[in-house]
Parts: sequence; structure tokens; C-alpha cells
Amino acid sequence: MKILITGGAGFIGSHLAERHLERGDEICVIDDLSTGSIQNIQHLKGHPNFNYYIDDVTHYRLMAELIDQCDIVYHLAAAVGVRLIVESPVRTIETNLRCTEVVLNLAAKKRKRVLITSTSEVYGKREHVPFKETDDLLMGPPDKGRWSYACSKAIDEFLALAYWREKEVPAVVLRLFNTVGPRQTGRYGMVIPNFVRQALSGQSITVYGNGSQRRCFAHVSDVVGAMIQIVQHPSAVGNVYNLGSNQEVTILELAERVKQLTASDSPIVLVSYDKAYE
Repeated sequence: MKILITGGAGFIGSHLAERHLERGDEICVIDDLSTGSIQNIQHLKGHPNFNYYIDDVTHYRLMAELIDQCDIVYHLAAAVGVRLIVESPVRTIETNLRCTEVVLNLAAKKRKRVLITSTSEVYGKREHVPFKETDDLLMGPPDKGRWSYACSKAIDEFLALAYWREKEVPAVVLRLFNTVGPRQTGRYGMVIPNFVRQALSGQSITVYGNGSQRRCFAHVSDVVGAMIQIVQHPSAVGNVYNLGSNQEVTILELAERVKQLTASDSPIVLVSYDKAYE
């Protein structure tokens, strides 16, 4: 099977490429390295079934060629991370919408199967848990930059399902929840890498709010395994699925656990949300 992964030099994308190679599939990765890293795929470069392109997903002619040659497209390329979203809302919106539009438009020409990765952030301000795929989405106001990411990914979902209904593109949408594991960077605000970095360097471990907010964290190995199963399941087409763990931990408990496991003397400091979001 021939697989194309957009954003394949990113954290999740590189693990997905790795897993497909283990299965004997042929892998092509495209990534502009805006948030990914060549180091994430360095160990794959010598594999005979692995090819990669350092380029933008909006490079239409190249993408047309790559999608034409593949059986399945995993679309992971996106603007990600709290810091990037808050500081660059224009880039966030344009990247997410344009890239998804290109992928779906080209997939429609030969009805290639596409997995669109979305996010749990689309649930917005909803407080009732567990979230269900059929729940209404409740976004914040447009003058708050943090909602640019959630809204752009929600539009990605609408677009994917519209292509399925109107153009018969076999699209599947996965709402990824917090995913962790090797090669994840804290550069864009990811909580566990940042906690570990702060703990190991002796800096204060910064927890936003009062630390009582609860999150679930799934290991990337489990996530990519589920992604492969879902995209290949015949009944998955035209549907939206939540993908994550159901084991909760508060952010304060998480900080304490990191401090304990790293044997760190770093103090845990509570910081106002105003410092994280504008």
C-alpha cells in the first residue's frame, strides 16, 4: 500500500510513517518543517520504502503528483501549539484551511481515501464530559486569538464531510486529544515536554490557572495504531471519531508527577491564564 502523510516530519506524523514502514507499506512524507523537524525522520531516510519532500502542501502541482500515486492520504499538516496559535492567528487560519482544501480537492479527482486530523479543541467551551462526536461545538468570541485554531479545524471537518457527500471523496475525520511520547517538542506550548524541560533545568514548573483542569493523555504509539485501523475500516468513511485516552489527570498532578520522576527541586508555580492567552 502507498501512503502519503502531510506533516509527516512532525511528532505524530513521523511515528505514523514509522508504523506503516514496519507494516511493509511505501511511505511518502511532505512537510515544510515550519513546526516539524528533519530530525524526526532522520532514522527513516535510508529505508528503501521511504521518500520525503521538504515543501508546502499548497504546492498544487507536487501535491497532485503525490496524491495521484498514493492509496491513502493522512492529512496532518497544520499550525499547532498554544504559543503559535496565540501569536500567529492569521498563519493558523490560512495554513489549516488552505492545506485541507488542496488535499481534498486533489483527492476528489480520483476519490482517494483521506484521513483528516482534527482536534478536541473543536468542542470549545463545552464542559460536559465525556465529549461525544455528535455534541454541539461551542466556540469563544473572535477577538480571542486562541479560538482561531479550533474554528479553523472545525471548518476542516465541515469541508471533509461536504466533499464526502457531494463529491464522494472517502474522507474520515479524527479528533485527536492530547497525545504524548518521544519526539514531542515543547517549542509551541506542549505541556509535558515543557514540564520536563523546566524540571530538568531547575526552572519553575509553570501551571496555568489553579491546576485543577483535567486532561487525558494518550501515547503516540497507541494513537497511530488506531489511526491506521480506522482509516482502513470500510464503515469509517463519512464519519467523525474522537481519539484519545480516558484516564484523567489534573495539570497540577501532572506537574507533581513530572517533578517526582525527574527528582527535581523545581518549584511548581501557578500562573494566570492571561499569561497564556490574549
